[in-house]
Amino acid sequence: MFRPLPLFIGLRYTRARRRNHFISFISGTSMVGLTLGVCVLIIVLSVMNGFDRELRERVLGMVPHATITAPEGGLKDWQGMLKTIPQTPGVAGVAPFVDAQGMLTNRGVVQGVMVYGIDPAYEKKVSIVQDHMAVGTLDSLKPGQFDIVIGELLAQALGVNLGDKVTLVLPEANVNLAGVFPRLKRFTVSGIFSVGADLDASLAYINIEDAARFMRVPQGATGIRLKMDNLFQAPRLAWEVAMKLPGRYYVQDWTRTQGRLFQAIQMEKTMVGLLLTLIVAVAAFNIVSALVMVVTDKQGDIAILRTFGATPRTIMGIFMIQGSVIGVAGTLLGVVLGVIAAVNVPAIIAGLEKLLGMHFLSPDVYFISYLPSQLQWRDVVIISTSGLTMSFLATLYPAWRASRIQPAEALRYE
Repeated sequence: MFRPLPLFIGLRYTRARRRNHFISFISGTSMVGLTLGVCVLIIVLSVMNGFDRELRERVLGMVPHATITAPEGGLKDWQGMLKTIPQTPGVAGVAPFVDAQGMLTNRGVVQGVMVYGIDPAYEKKVSIVQDHMAVGTLDSLKPGQFDIVIGELLAQALGVNLGDKVTLVLPEANVNLAGVFPRLKRFTVSGIFSVGADLDASLAYINIEDAARFMRVPQGATGIRLKMDNLFQAPRLAWEVAMKLPGRYYVQDWTRTQGRLFQAIQMEKTMVGLLLTLIVAVAAFNIVSALVMVVTDKQGDIAILRTFGATPRTIMGIFMIQGSVIGVAGTLLGVVLGVIAAVNVPAIIAGLEKLLGMHFLSPDVYFISYLPSQLQWRDVVIISTSGLTMSFLATLYPAWRASRIQPAEALRYE
Protein backbone atom coordinates (compact mmCIF):
# COMPACT_ATOMS: atom_id res chain seq x y z
CA MET A 1 0.00 0.00 0.00
CA PHE A 2 1.36 3.40 -0.95
CA ARG A 3 2.21 5.70 1.91
CA PRO A 4 4.08 9.01 1.49
CA LEU A 5 7.52 9.04 3.10
CA PRO A 6 6.75 11.93 5.53
CA LEU A 7 3.64 10.11 6.76
CA PHE A 8 5.47 6.79 7.15
CA ILE A 9 8.44 8.21 9.06
CA GLY A 10 6.31 10.68 11.07
CA LEU A 11 4.03 7.92 12.34
CA ARG A 12 7.05 5.71 13.05
CA TYR A 13 8.67 8.48 15.12
CA THR A 14 5.41 8.91 17.04
CA ARG A 15 5.22 5.22 17.99
CA ALA A 16 8.93 4.70 18.65
CA ARG A 17 10.37 4.69 22.16
CA ARG A 18 12.72 7.56 22.76
CA ARG A 19 16.05 7.46 24.52
CA ASN A 20 15.20 10.75 26.19
CA HIS A 21 12.20 10.02 28.43
CA PHE A 22 11.77 13.70 29.20
CA ILE A 23 10.73 14.30 25.58
CA SER A 24 8.09 11.57 25.90
CA PHE A 25 6.88 13.21 29.11
CA ILE A 26 6.54 16.62 27.42
CA SER A 27 4.67 15.08 24.47
CA GLY A 28 2.31 13.20 26.80
CA THR A 29 1.73 16.33 28.85
CA SER A 30 0.88 18.29 25.71
CA MET A 31 -1.68 15.70 24.66
CA VAL A 32 -3.22 15.46 28.14
CA GLY A 33 -3.40 19.26 28.41
CA LEU A 34 -5.09 19.50 25.03
CA THR A 35 -7.55 16.76 26.01
CA LEU A 36 -8.48 18.45 29.28
CA GLY A 37 -8.77 21.88 27.64
CA VAL A 38 -11.12 20.67 24.91
CA CYS A 39 -13.13 18.56 27.37
CA VAL A 40 -13.61 21.39 29.88
CA LEU A 41 -14.48 23.88 27.13
CA ILE A 42 -17.25 21.60 25.81
CA ILE A 43 -18.64 21.01 29.31
CA VAL A 44 -18.64 24.67 30.32
CA LEU A 45 -20.23 25.90 27.08
CA SER A 46 -22.88 23.18 27.37
CA VAL A 47 -23.71 24.33 30.89
CA MET A 48 -23.92 27.97 29.73
CA ASN A 49 -26.20 26.85 26.89
CA GLY A 50 -28.29 25.06 29.50
CA PHE A 51 -28.68 28.22 31.57
CA ASP A 52 -29.63 30.14 28.44
CA ARG A 53 -32.25 27.50 27.56
CA GLU A 54 -33.70 27.46 31.09
CA LEU A 55 -33.97 31.24 31.08
CA ARG A 56 -35.90 31.18 27.81
CA GLU A 57 -38.11 28.17 28.52
CA ARG A 58 -38.73 28.38 32.27
CA VAL A 59 -38.29 31.94 33.49
CA LEU A 60 -39.52 33.58 30.28
CA GLY A 61 -42.23 30.93 30.10
CA MET A 62 -43.59 32.26 33.39
CA VAL A 63 -43.06 36.00 33.05
CA PRO A 64 -44.81 37.91 30.26
CA HIS A 65 -43.04 38.34 26.93
CA ALA A 66 -44.80 41.72 26.81
CA THR A 67 -47.64 43.54 28.55
CA ILE A 68 -49.99 46.35 27.56
CA THR A 69 -51.49 48.27 30.48
CA ALA A 70 -53.58 51.41 30.89
CA PRO A 71 -51.90 54.60 32.16
CA GLU A 72 -54.20 54.58 35.18
CA GLY A 73 -57.01 52.43 36.51
CA GLY A 74 -58.33 49.46 34.62
CA LEU A 75 -58.07 48.59 30.95
CA LYS A 76 -61.17 49.51 28.98
CA ASP A 77 -62.52 47.16 26.33
CA TRP A 78 -59.97 44.46 27.16
CA GLN A 79 -62.44 41.85 25.93
CA GLY A 80 -62.25 43.37 22.46
CA MET A 81 -58.43 43.46 22.62
CA LEU A 82 -58.37 39.73 23.28
CA LYS A 83 -60.00 39.27 19.86
CA THR A 84 -58.02 41.82 17.83
CA ILE A 85 -54.45 41.47 19.19
CA PRO A 86 -53.99 37.77 18.18
CA GLN A 87 -54.57 38.84 14.56
CA THR A 88 -51.12 40.48 14.57
CA PRO A 89 -48.56 38.15 12.93
CA GLY A 90 -46.06 36.89 15.50
CA VAL A 91 -48.43 37.03 18.50
CA ALA A 92 -48.98 33.48 19.77
CA GLY A 93 -51.39 34.19 22.61
CA VAL A 94 -52.96 36.82 24.87
CA ALA A 95 -54.41 36.80 28.36
CA PRO A 96 -55.95 39.45 30.65
CA PHE A 97 -54.56 40.01 34.12
CA VAL A 98 -54.80 42.04 37.27
CA ASP A 99 -51.50 42.44 39.11
CA ALA A 100 -50.47 43.77 42.48
CA GLN A 101 -47.64 43.49 44.96
CA GLY A 102 -48.54 42.31 48.40
CA MET A 103 -47.69 40.02 51.29
CA LEU A 104 -48.85 36.53 52.15
CA THR A 105 -48.98 35.67 55.84
CA ASN A 106 -49.59 32.48 57.80
CA ARG A 107 -48.99 31.92 61.51
CA GLY A 108 -46.77 34.95 61.85
CA VAL A 109 -44.68 34.22 58.75
CA VAL A 110 -44.74 37.02 56.16
CA GLN A 111 -43.52 36.71 52.56
CA GLY A 112 -43.55 39.32 49.82
CA VAL A 113 -45.33 38.18 46.69
CA MET A 114 -46.36 39.32 43.20
CA VAL A 115 -50.01 38.42 42.74
CA TYR A 116 -51.62 37.94 39.33
CA GLY A 117 -55.34 37.73 38.81
CA ILE A 118 -55.80 35.45 35.81
CA ASP A 119 -58.35 33.63 33.71
CA PRO A 120 -57.08 30.01 33.68
CA ALA A 121 -58.42 29.36 30.17
CA TYR A 122 -56.41 32.26 28.72
CA GLU A 123 -53.38 31.86 31.00
CA LYS A 124 -52.64 28.39 29.62
CA LYS A 125 -52.01 30.00 26.22
CA VAL A 126 -49.29 32.35 27.48
CA SER A 127 -47.69 30.59 30.48
CA ILE A 128 -46.13 27.22 31.31
CA VAL A 129 -47.42 27.22 34.89
CA GLN A 130 -50.08 24.57 34.16
CA ASP A 131 -47.35 22.18 32.95
CA HIS A 132 -45.45 22.53 36.24
CA MET A 133 -48.20 22.06 38.82
CA ALA A 134 -46.86 19.96 41.68
CA VAL A 135 -50.24 19.77 43.46
CA GLY A 136 -53.66 20.82 42.19
CA THR A 137 -54.50 22.51 38.90
CA LEU A 138 -54.83 26.02 37.55
CA ASP A 139 -58.49 25.33 36.75
CA SER A 140 -59.19 25.31 40.50
CA LEU A 141 -59.24 29.13 40.42
CA LYS A 142 -63.02 29.57 40.19
CA PRO A 143 -64.60 33.03 40.55
CA GLY A 144 -66.04 33.76 43.99
CA GLN A 145 -64.14 30.98 45.79
CA PHE A 146 -61.05 33.09 46.56
CA ASP A 147 -58.59 30.28 45.91
CA ILE A 148 -54.89 30.88 45.33
CA VAL A 149 -52.09 29.00 43.53
CA ILE A 150 -48.58 29.62 44.91
CA GLY A 151 -45.03 28.46 44.24
CA GLU A 152 -43.43 25.51 46.00
CA LEU A 153 -40.77 27.57 47.79
CA LEU A 154 -43.40 30.08 48.92
CA ALA A 155 -45.56 27.25 50.28
CA GLN A 156 -42.58 25.84 52.18
CA ALA A 157 -41.74 29.25 53.64
CA LEU A 158 -45.32 29.78 54.80
CA GLY A 159 -45.68 26.18 55.98
CA VAL A 160 -48.88 25.55 54.02
CA ASN A 161 -50.20 22.80 51.78
CA LEU A 162 -53.25 22.14 49.66
CA GLY A 163 -56.43 23.31 51.40
CA ASP A 164 -54.70 25.55 53.96
CA LYS A 165 -55.59 29.20 54.44
CA VAL A 166 -53.30 32.17 53.83
CA THR A 167 -53.92 35.88 54.19
CA LEU A 168 -53.14 38.26 51.34
CA VAL A 169 -52.31 41.80 52.48
CA LEU A 170 -52.13 44.68 50.00
CA PRO A 171 -50.10 47.87 50.67
CA GLU A 172 -53.31 49.93 50.60
CA ALA A 173 -55.45 51.09 53.45
CA ASN A 174 -59.17 50.92 54.13
CA VAL A 175 -60.51 53.95 55.96
CA ASN A 176 -63.73 53.54 57.92
CA LEU A 177 -65.30 54.64 61.18
CA ALA A 178 -63.14 52.20 63.13
CA GLY A 179 -59.92 53.70 61.75
CA VAL A 180 -57.36 52.87 59.09
CA PHE A 181 -56.77 49.21 58.33
CA PRO A 182 -54.74 47.42 55.65
CA ARG A 183 -56.66 45.68 52.89
CA LEU A 184 -56.52 41.94 53.47
CA LYS A 185 -58.36 38.80 52.45
CA ARG A 186 -58.21 35.11 53.34
CA PHE A 187 -57.49 32.72 50.45
CA THR A 188 -57.46 28.93 50.24
CA VAL A 189 -54.42 27.24 48.69
CA SER A 190 -55.80 25.22 45.77
CA GLY A 191 -52.58 24.53 43.87
CA ILE A 192 -48.79 24.58 44.17
CA PHE A 193 -46.49 24.93 41.16
CA SER A 194 -42.77 24.25 40.81
CA VAL A 195 -40.71 25.50 37.88
CA GLY A 196 -37.33 25.16 39.62
CA ALA A 197 -36.68 28.90 39.58
CA ASP A 198 -36.75 31.78 42.04
CA LEU A 199 -40.27 32.53 40.81
CA ASP A 200 -41.40 29.64 43.02
CA ALA A 201 -40.78 31.91 46.01
CA SER A 202 -42.34 35.15 44.75
CA LEU A 203 -45.34 34.42 42.52
CA ALA A 204 -49.01 33.68 43.21
CA TYR A 205 -52.16 33.39 41.08
CA ILE A 206 -55.80 34.08 41.92
CA ASN A 207 -58.91 34.27 39.76
CA ILE A 208 -59.17 37.49 37.77
CA GLU A 209 -62.69 38.27 39.00
CA ASP A 210 -61.66 37.77 42.63
CA ALA A 211 -58.61 39.96 42.02
CA ALA A 212 -60.65 42.75 40.39
CA ARG A 213 -63.09 42.72 43.31
CA PHE A 214 -60.39 42.61 45.98
CA MET A 215 -58.14 45.18 44.30
CA ARG A 216 -61.07 47.38 43.26
CA VAL A 217 -60.50 47.36 39.51
CA PRO A 218 -63.87 48.35 37.99
CA GLN A 219 -62.97 47.37 34.42
CA GLY A 220 -62.02 43.85 35.47
CA ALA A 221 -58.42 43.84 34.13
CA THR A 222 -55.39 46.11 34.41
CA GLY A 223 -53.53 44.78 31.39
CA ILE A 224 -53.09 42.28 28.58
CA ARG A 225 -50.26 39.77 28.58
CA LEU A 226 -48.77 38.78 25.22
CA LYS A 227 -46.83 35.68 24.19
CA MET A 228 -44.73 35.89 21.02
CA ASP A 229 -43.73 33.17 18.56
CA ASN A 230 -40.20 34.61 18.74
CA LEU A 231 -39.48 36.17 22.12
CA PHE A 232 -36.63 38.25 20.64
CA GLN A 233 -39.24 40.07 18.53
CA ALA A 234 -41.22 41.02 21.64
CA PRO A 235 -40.06 44.67 21.89
CA ARG A 236 -40.96 45.44 18.28
CA LEU A 237 -44.22 43.49 18.20
CA ALA A 238 -45.46 44.92 21.51
CA TRP A 239 -45.11 48.47 20.20
CA GLU A 240 -46.66 47.47 16.89
CA VAL A 241 -49.70 46.08 18.70
CA ALA A 242 -50.01 49.12 20.97
CA MET A 243 -49.88 51.52 18.01
CA LYS A 244 -52.89 49.81 16.43
CA LEU A 245 -55.01 50.16 19.57
CA PRO A 246 -57.07 53.29 20.23
CA GLY A 247 -55.89 55.38 23.16
CA ARG A 248 -52.63 55.47 25.10
CA TYR A 249 -51.03 52.53 26.88
CA TYR A 250 -47.93 51.52 28.76
CA VAL A 251 -45.90 48.86 26.93
CA GLN A 252 -43.33 46.68 28.66
CA ASP A 253 -41.45 43.60 27.45
CA TRP A 254 -39.20 40.94 28.98
CA THR A 255 -35.98 42.74 27.96
CA ARG A 256 -36.73 45.33 30.65
CA THR A 257 -37.52 42.84 33.41
CA GLN A 258 -35.21 39.90 32.59
CA GLY A 259 -33.00 41.33 29.82
CA ARG A 260 -29.99 41.99 32.04
CA LEU A 261 -29.96 38.39 33.21
CA PHE A 262 -30.08 37.15 29.62
CA GLN A 263 -27.30 39.55 28.57
CA ALA A 264 -25.20 38.50 31.56
CA ILE A 265 -25.45 34.83 30.56
CA GLN A 266 -24.52 35.64 26.96
CA MET A 267 -21.54 37.75 28.06
CA GLU A 268 -20.38 35.10 30.55
CA LYS A 269 -20.60 32.43 27.87
CA THR A 270 -18.47 34.52 25.52
CA MET A 271 -15.86 35.44 28.13
CA VAL A 272 -15.60 31.94 29.60
CA GLY A 273 -15.29 30.53 26.09
CA LEU A 274 -12.44 32.90 25.28
CA LEU A 275 -10.60 32.16 28.52
CA LEU A 276 -10.87 28.41 28.11
CA THR A 277 -9.81 28.71 24.47
CA LEU A 278 -6.59 30.27 25.76
CA ILE A 279 -6.09 27.17 27.91
CA VAL A 280 -6.50 25.02 24.81
CA ALA A 281 -4.01 27.30 23.01
CA VAL A 282 -1.44 26.92 25.79
CA ALA A 283 -1.83 23.14 25.68
CA ALA A 284 -1.59 23.13 21.88
CA PHE A 285 1.55 25.23 21.83
CA ASN A 286 3.23 22.92 24.32
CA ILE A 287 3.61 20.85 21.18
CA VAL A 288 6.18 23.44 20.07
CA SER A 289 8.50 22.69 22.97
CA ALA A 290 8.02 18.94 22.53
CA LEU A 291 8.85 19.07 18.81
CA VAL A 292 11.83 21.37 19.30
CA MET A 293 13.31 18.84 21.69
CA VAL A 294 12.51 16.01 19.25
CA VAL A 295 14.24 17.91 16.43
CA THR A 296 17.31 18.41 18.62
CA ASP A 297 17.28 14.72 19.56
CA LYS A 298 16.89 13.59 15.94
CA GLN A 299 19.47 15.82 14.27
CA GLY A 300 21.57 12.80 13.29
CA ASP A 301 18.58 11.03 11.75
CA ILE A 302 17.62 14.19 9.87
CA ALA A 303 21.15 14.51 8.47
CA ILE A 304 21.14 10.87 7.30
CA LEU A 305 17.76 11.34 5.61
CA ARG A 306 19.08 14.44 3.86
CA THR A 307 22.14 12.53 2.58
CA PHE A 308 19.79 9.85 1.21
CA GLY A 309 18.03 12.54 -0.83
CA ALA A 310 15.21 13.73 1.42
CA THR A 311 14.24 17.31 0.61
CA PRO A 312 13.68 20.04 3.22
CA ARG A 313 9.97 19.76 2.39
CA THR A 314 10.03 16.05 3.24
CA ILE A 315 11.77 16.71 6.57
CA MET A 316 9.27 19.44 7.40
CA GLY A 317 6.37 17.10 6.58
CA ILE A 318 7.77 14.38 8.88
CA PHE A 319 7.72 16.60 11.96
CA MET A 320 4.42 18.23 11.05
CA ILE A 321 2.88 14.75 10.93
CA GLN A 322 4.40 13.88 14.29
CA GLY A 323 3.08 17.05 15.97
CA SER A 324 -0.30 16.77 14.27
CA VAL A 325 -0.76 13.22 15.60
CA ILE A 326 -0.41 14.59 19.15
CA GLY A 327 -2.91 17.36 18.39
CA VAL A 328 -5.44 15.07 16.69
CA ALA A 329 -5.26 12.45 19.45
CA GLY A 330 -5.60 15.03 22.22
CA THR A 331 -8.44 16.89 20.51
CA LEU A 332 -10.47 13.80 19.61
CA LEU A 333 -10.07 12.32 23.09
CA GLY A 334 -11.13 15.64 24.60
CA VAL A 335 -14.20 15.79 22.33
CA VAL A 336 -15.28 12.26 23.30
CA LEU A 337 -14.84 12.87 27.04
CA GLY A 338 -16.41 16.35 26.80
CA VAL A 339 -19.51 15.13 24.96
CA ILE A 340 -20.04 12.25 27.41
CA ALA A 341 -19.61 14.54 30.42
CA ALA A 342 -21.78 17.35 28.97
CA VAL A 343 -24.68 14.99 28.31
CA ASN A 344 -24.50 13.60 31.87
CA VAL A 345 -23.74 16.82 33.80
CA PRO A 346 -27.19 17.07 35.49
CA ALA A 347 -27.02 13.43 36.65
CA ILE A 348 -23.41 13.80 37.82
CA ILE A 349 -24.17 16.95 39.84
CA ALA A 350 -27.34 15.41 41.29
CA GLY A 351 -25.29 12.39 42.40
CA LEU A 352 -22.67 14.61 44.02
CA GLU A 353 -25.35 16.63 45.82
CA LYS A 354 -26.89 13.43 47.16
CA LEU A 355 -23.49 12.05 48.16
CA LEU A 356 -22.30 15.22 49.88
CA GLY A 357 -25.70 16.15 51.31
CA MET A 358 -25.58 19.72 50.00
CA HIS A 359 -27.27 21.82 47.32
CA PHE A 360 -24.88 23.55 44.91
CA LEU A 361 -27.42 25.97 43.39
CA SER A 362 -29.73 27.42 45.99
CA PRO A 363 -32.95 28.85 44.49
CA ASP A 364 -32.63 31.71 46.96
CA VAL A 365 -29.50 32.86 45.11
CA TYR A 366 -29.78 31.53 41.55
CA PHE A 367 -32.72 31.75 39.18
CA ILE A 368 -32.82 27.94 38.86
CA SER A 369 -32.11 25.27 41.46
CA TYR A 370 -30.18 22.70 39.38
CA LEU A 371 -27.30 22.64 36.90
CA PRO A 372 -28.65 22.41 33.34
CA SER A 373 -26.73 21.32 30.25
CA GLN A 374 -27.45 21.54 26.55
CA LEU A 375 -24.91 20.10 24.14
CA GLN A 376 -24.80 21.99 20.85
CA TRP A 377 -22.91 20.23 18.08
CA ARG A 378 -22.05 23.58 16.54
CA ASP A 379 -19.95 24.36 19.63
CA VAL A 380 -18.31 20.91 19.44
CA VAL A 381 -17.36 21.47 15.80
CA ILE A 382 -15.96 24.95 16.53
CA ILE A 383 -13.96 23.73 19.56
CA SER A 384 -12.54 20.68 17.79
CA THR A 385 -11.68 22.71 14.69
CA SER A 386 -9.96 25.34 16.84
CA GLY A 387 -7.98 22.69 18.71
CA LEU A 388 -6.85 20.99 15.51
CA THR A 389 -5.95 24.30 13.88
CA MET A 390 -3.87 25.48 16.83
CA SER A 391 -2.16 22.08 17.01
CA PHE A 392 -1.28 22.28 13.33
CA LEU A 393 0.04 25.82 13.64
CA ALA A 394 2.17 24.73 16.61
CA THR A 395 4.02 22.26 14.38
CA LEU A 396 5.11 24.77 11.75
CA TYR A 397 8.08 26.40 13.48
CA PRO A 398 9.75 23.21 14.83
CA ALA A 399 9.22 21.47 11.48
CA TRP A 400 10.69 24.45 9.65
CA ARG A 401 13.71 24.39 11.99
CA ALA A 402 14.17 20.69 11.23
CA SER A 403 14.10 21.32 7.49
CA ARG A 404 16.89 23.92 7.86
CA ILE A 405 19.38 21.52 9.48
CA GLN A 406 22.48 21.02 7.34
CA PRO A 407 23.79 17.40 7.18
CA ALA A 408 27.45 18.44 7.51
CA GLU A 409 26.80 20.52 10.63
CA ALA A 410 24.67 17.81 12.25
CA LEU A 411 27.18 15.00 11.60
CA ARG A 412 30.30 16.96 12.51
CA TYR A 413 30.48 15.57 16.04
CA GLU A 414 28.88 12.19 15.38
